[in-house]
Amino acid sequence: MASASVVLPYPPNSLAIVGLKGRALVRLRPWVPPPKKPISCHSSSCSTSLISPIISSGFETTPQRQVLIRSSSSDSATTAFSFPNVGQILHLAVSLGVIVAADKFLKQAFTAAAIKFPSALFGMFCVFSVLIALDSFAPTAAMYVMNFFEPATLFIQRWLPLFYVPSLVVLPLAVRDVPAASGVKICFILVTGWAASLCVAGYTAITIRKIVKTEMIPAEPMTKPAPFSTLEILVWSAVFIASFVLALINPTALGTSARTFLPFLLAATVLGYMVGSRFPAFVKKIFHPIVCCAFSADLAAIAYGYFSRSGLDAVLGNYLTKVSSNPGAGDILMGFLGSVIITFAFSMFKQRKLVKRHAAEIFSSVIVATIFSLYSTAAIGRLIGLEPILTVSILPRCITVALALSIVSFFEGANTSLTAAVVVLTGLVGANFVQAVMDKLGFNDPIARGIATASSAHGLGTAALSAKEPEALPFCAIAYSLTGIFGSLLCSIPAVRQSLLLIVG
Repeated sequence: MASASVVLPYPPNSLAIVGLKGRALVRLRPWVPPPKKPISCHSSSCSTSLISPIISSGFETTPQRQVLIRSSSSDSATTAFSFPNVGQILHLAVSLGVIVAADKFLKQAFTAAAIKFPSALFGMFCVFSVLIALDSFAPTAAMYVMNFFEPATLFIQRWLPLFYVPSLVVLPLAVRDVPAASGVKICFILVTGWAASLCVAGYTAITIRKIVKTEMIPAEPMTKPAPFSTLEILVWSAVFIASFVLALINPTALGTSARTFLPFLLAATVLGYMVGSRFPAFVKKIFHPIVCCAFSADLAAIAYGYFSRSGLDAVLGNYLTKVSSNPGAGDILMGFLGSVIITFAFSMFKQRKLVKRHAAEIFSSVIVATIFSLYSTAAIGRLIGLEPILTVSILPRCITVALALSIVSFFEGANTSLTAAVVVLTGLVGANFVQAVMDKLGFNDPIARGIATASSAHGLGTAALSAKEPEALPFCAIAYSLTGIFGSLLCSIPAVRQSLLLIVG
């Protein structure tokens, strides 16, 4: 293996980094003058890896220029997996429990008050506002809150893609009533529309930054989730085999079919994600872990339907029941969606200086991309002769499922099942191809990559990108949220709805 050593003119407090670039071992060593006294490294700044914040952000900052370092799975800081002790388990349970409970409370309150605005987004901005207020008057308290909820945010970040998979698993049921010719037209709109939205959002961010002459500053380092261990895979495999056999012997062993099927369908979903995460990088570009995850769950459903002679439809119906008193595996996973949105507040707070500095790029890109997505979908649908009701149903293709369903509720006769399916497919396209396309387009900084991904492929794209490029997550989070908010507000205006319907025909 070739080895090279390069000395760069970093400030005296810079740290050395050793990383793999292809097959060559590269050592970047800062030039450091002899210190007058030993330099100490506090645990708060060096807890995850010996990588300076500047390197972790994807940029090297020198007095003369900025040099981009490509972010990849081999470069990012990764926390090694280790089994937690009792105290860590309790800390995770309490912090995650508080977030989940808050999400459920807000959801019930909004439902009781007949408020259509997504409760989780309201909760996210409430948490963010509280953190900002604490940081202004009691910075120590703000950091205490951040540290308290850190186990929950890391847990959600590690399992983030799983929470978006259930709608993809039951996709065969959602698109069954759509004619084949219309399905081809919808797929055409999804693929071309996604690519166009990606370009519009990314180039808008880059253009605005050039206009306002905003220079990139280092982002706060963000830890990449630990990889899945072989022991974890073995444990989930044992759960799958045992629960699958139990369900075959007695389909209602746990009271109902949904509850009995829940363990093996959940295990199949988790195993698919774990195995898919271990694929080589070139395989993931085509067969993303999210696809592998859904494929694994569907394969388990097909196998059970075959051996039990109950059929695939019955098993998938028990995967996502949408009944709180009789949940399936998909209901358990989707139950975390609100919590996922709330935890975005912690990522945004950690990168608050970066978000404030680049507010012009973020807000302008989100507004332009959202308007473009809605009106271009309506125009293309009419141009290729797609049925008006189907065109209306896919208008919010670039907005996350929960908010997309709220948007189509403003239009009479919309097919909500089709809406959910289209949103998931759009996210799936983005999850598989977003990194490769952005590399080709030259989107080389976290701002353009994060905004373009979230504005075109919402949650699934965000999950896929953040898994490899955690430094882009703050921009993904804010763009993901603002796209849904702005889209909902825009479609709540009667004049806007009428103009969209006029274009649809």
